[in-house]
Amino acid sequence: MELARAQSERGELVLRRRQHGILELRANGVFVMDTAETTSERALATEALARHDDPAVVLVGGLGLGFTLAEVLADLRVRRVVVAEIEPALVGWLRDGTVPHGPALLADPRVEVSVGDVRELLADAGEATYDVVLLDVDNGPGYLVHDANAALYGPDLLAVTRRALRDDGLCVVWSAARDASLGRTMAEVFGEAEEAAYDVDLQGRDEQYWLYLARVRSTS
Repeated sequence: MELARAQSERGELVLRRRQHGILELRANGVFVMDTAETTSERALATEALARHDDPAVVLVGGLGLGFTLAEVLADLRVRRVVVAEIEPALVGWLRDGTVPHGPALLADPRVEVSVGDVRELLADAGEATYDVVLLDVDNGPGYLVHDANAALYGPDLLAVTRRALRDDGLCVVWSAARDASLGRTMAEVFGEAEEAAYDVDLQGRDEQYWLYLARVRSTS
């Protein structure tokens, strides 16, 4: 059953309810995510937070259905979360309860939602602004919903991200598939990078999603 539909310059966004109350998000007809399998979206946050001693300020690139944000907020060390989401309709659906768990998440006083492109937000950020940057704005470099998002995985944007991170800061990128070139690019920009796979049940199929992690090492 269709719950909501919106049109933007990037195309069509549709929120559906499947059996057993499962919500599914599609962009231009392409599956983006659902509420049945959220393992890797949650791990995007938990892996990063577990590796940082004081993750006070976190940037979440891509609101999605809110599961990464929920994990960030569950860590009481986090004092401020900036969420960049380019689709205003998606923010609206979480705010107004179309996504039932959305209002409580966005009402948390630590949360600041920026409706816009995460690339612009990072470019405008001051040096050493964030402790953790989490990027989940598409299905990864190999399965792009929007071709323009290819730049999100390139060296220029990753260099901007590195500049916006404090010493010991972490950048974690979500991908629907293993992408060795992304790992190499992150290693070139940050000096090192690692990948982690997560087994997921994707609508009855056994699949793997991937996280790519890199840290800013102190030069002092």
